[in-house]
Amino acid sequence: METGAHTAHQDEELRGRDRELEAIRRLLAAAGAGSGKSVVTGPNVLVLTGDPGVGKTALVTRSGAEAGARGWRVLRARGSEREHDLAFAGVHQLLRPVLTAVDGLPPRQRDALRSAFGTAADDGREPPDPLMIRMGVLTMLSDVAAVRPLFVTVDDAQWLDVGSLDVLAFVARRLEGERIALLITAREEAVPTRFDRDFAHLTVGPLDRVAAGLLLDAQPYRPRGRVRTLVLEQAAGNPLALVELARVSAASTAGGGFESLGVLPLTERLERLFAAGLPLLPEATRRALLLAAAAGTDTPVEAWQATRLADDDARVWLPAEEAGLVRVESGRVRVRHPLVRSAVYQSASFTDRRTAHLALAKAHAGEPDRRAWHLAAAAPGPDEDVAAALAESAERHRRRGGYGAAAKALERAADLTPDTGRRAGRLLSAASYAMLAGHPQWVGEITGRVGRLTDDARTRSEAELLGGWSLAVTLRHDDSLGLLLRVAETMAAVEPELALNALSTGATPAYGSGDPFHRAELRRIGRLIPPQPDHSGGLWSRLVADPFAEREAAVGRLNGLVDALREDSLPDAVVLGLCAWILDETGTAVRLLGRARDHHRRAATAGTNCGVAQSLALALFESGAWTAAETAAADALCMAREAGADNVAVGAPVLQATLRAVRGDHAGARSRAADAVRGVDLRGSRGLYVRHCHALGLAAVASGDHRAAYEHLRRVFTRDFRPAPVHHHASYYCLADLAAAAVRAGRQDDARAVLDAARASLGRPGSARLTSVVHRAAALLSGSGEAEPHFRASLADPKASRWPFEHALAQLDFGEWLRRHRRSAEARPFLATALEIFERLDARPWTERATSELRAAGVSVADAVPLPAAAELTPQELRIARLAAEGLTNRDIAVRLYLSPRTVGFHLGKVFPKLGVTGRAQLRDVLDRLPRRS
Repeated sequence: METGAHTAHQDEELRGRDRELEAIRRLLAAAGAGSGKSVVTGPNVLVLTGDPGVGKTALVTRSGAEAGARGWRVLRARGSEREHDLAFAGVHQLLRPVLTAVDGLPPRQRDALRSAFGTAADDGREPPDPLMIRMGVLTMLSDVAAVRPLFVTVDDAQWLDVGSLDVLAFVARRLEGERIALLITAREEAVPTRFDRDFAHLTVGPLDRVAAGLLLDAQPYRPRGRVRTLVLEQAAGNPLALVELARVSAASTAGGGFESLGVLPLTERLERLFAAGLPLLPEATRRALLLAAAAGTDTPVEAWQATRLADDDARVWLPAEEAGLVRVESGRVRVRHPLVRSAVYQSASFTDRRTAHLALAKAHAGEPDRRAWHLAAAAPGPDEDVAAALAESAERHRRRGGYGAAAKALERAADLTPDTGRRAGRLLSAASYAMLAGHPQWVGEITGRVGRLTDDARTRSEAELLGGWSLAVTLRHDDSLGLLLRVAETMAAVEPELALNALSTGATPAYGSGDPFHRAELRRIGRLIPPQPDHSGGLWSRLVADPFAEREAAVGRLNGLVDALREDSLPDAVVLGLCAWILDETGTAVRLLGRARDHHRRAATAGTNCGVAQSLALALFESGAWTAAETAAADALCMAREAGADNVAVGAPVLQATLRAVRGDHAGARSRAADAVRGVDLRGSRGLYVRHCHALGLAAVASGDHRAAYEHLRRVFTRDFRPAPVHHHASYYCLADLAAAAVRAGRQDDARAVLDAARASLGRPGSARLTSVVHRAAALLSGSGEAEPHFRASLADPKASRWPFEHALAQLDFGEWLRRHRRSAEARPFLATALEIFERLDARPWTERATSELRAAGVSVADAVPLPAAAELTPQELRIARLAAEGLTNRDIAVRLYLSPRTVGFHLGKVFPKLGVTGRAQLRDVLDRLPRRS
């Protein structure tokens, strides 16, 4: 009887939800449906969103029951408001049924998880590697799924702690090929940033009028007449609201209190309604409910402990169960819905809430982190003892790698700190931890409070520096520079190192902006700061202001700073990597930025790392390492979306569009470029604007539309009588491509005006790369008698080969020119070199051009790719295939690429038929026949 009644209740909650149930069943089928084989590719993740009470939890419960009945292992977690600030609480809840599997993990993963869960001895060791924590969870889930398919459900993800969200996002992106399905639910307006874009979403919307009416008719107290109309209008299709409003309407013959609730938003109205019956409950029941609400857990064990209820007092919950506020099943008490918890908690007086939290703090005497938070909730005002306890909790979270929890604890500690100076200091520390956790928007919110607490110039400046950093990763260049340049100027004489840090941080948005005023301010303020010989930031700010001035001296300065660079000085490595990039010392840039990226991967610093990854991706692209650039750009985009870094969220897909263009996917390039800037105004971001135009121009070249290519590339210089670069650095590197498009579009005269103005403003180009670009442009736009010297000058410096794509274009253009001037024998070496480079890069449109030119020059050219199916390998498949060909095992490859061994096996299972091989031993020979992608 009890089971049947429960099933009937579930059926009521799921009225009108056939579409959602079918989507979840498709998710399970995609993950294997118990067959051991994936029927589709891609991440097996579905995010259910919707308003509170719309039925997400009921869908999770039903789908979990169905999966279990079909032989799946089901692991569940549910976010809790009260555990939101406890590092890795959600992951611990999820893995608790399989925690014994921790012992079977590789040692580093095992130790990291034990430390994160607080089960390892706190012996003062370094915090666990965040990457090892994430890999440990992925490995555990993969091992569990190897026995039977695994269904992971995470309900109310908006209340999960930051650390758990980071881990789940990492796992979610690596489920391809695993027999694991991940179902996540969150409130529509509060989807965690890690899951708001990259995965399939399904909105659980309101019920239609028919389904809502059927749900009302299924209630014990069916409203009629005007009250029914009022319930339907105010519930607006929300199932939970329909049920609760029907219950409340039964207590009033005329609809009673509904009119007074009409002006409130739906969620607030529901919270008030859930608390409506509380005064009628016995005092002991209300006290137990409040303890459960304050504890913030589904199974309020803490409430039982705190009230010391005996087993025979379990009937205290009966009135709450009869009122529909809780469910008692198998001796466990569960609050029916988080809104019940909110309503109970908010309806209580502060005195009652304080009493509850003090009781819970006493019950958690042996758990200092939980105890600190309950004491904080009970504090009637500033209390240094409680603040200190929270600060100690923050330090414990930091040592375990839980930077987000540490920032949250310190922010709350600051609220409770009586001394304003110490409060400001704790807020600054909280902002620093929030920065390390990769949350720039949060950093901005915290630092915005510091200025109201202190008049100390240094403290305010440090806060503005952090606030400026939080804006530097957005497209709000003016706002970021308004803070950072002010700090640099006011601190120039009294705190020169702080001033230079601010100026260096500001140089990055100044580069993105490209505004001449910002560059002038960098120069002016830079002259106010006393020289700091060992500070890399001074070089970066000077190069952003004047990237082509005194290049030789700048390169010497860069080399000296790089030679003196300490292994642990990661911020300097990033800044020097940027300096190397802008100076066209691309190899140095790749080395320094790659080193910084690898470190930040281990430190869970998404907000910082996305900028590093994007800069690395640009340098890799320019150096010809296109596959590595593609991977870095994808990483940058994922982290940027998590961090709210708009500049990278636009810049990374623009680079992806460029990569698609040079590989011949002109339609995909245009689509990706359009997606990148949708809803974004690039007028204040000249650097991104130029890169976007260049991507579109290359896409047009790849499609053979040279008129469109010229129009796109022409936009990187102004339409003035004397054309000027739109961006003081990036525009110049488009000159040769612009000239090539002009020749084929018949726009040579206009292009010559651009080139003449650019050469006049540039003076001596400086780097071998830019010298080659300018000479190639001049050769293409010169008459027959002047072209050859420019072509040869563009190829004269051996260093120009460090930028292989641009070098190959110069070779191809010169070879074409020689052949058209009946000098085919001289043309052949240039065309052959160009073809070899284009094949290695997989630059397909240019490979076809070079092949055609070589044949016209009398050379018989074989097909470049003997295995057409190889072109279908994804970059990830190609990386895995090459590592397998080198003799690495699946587990070795998994460690190298941060995947699970099962995912590696899944990819190899797709690689073998594509390449026409049956085993690993054949891979090396086949891959050697393919064009090399760097």
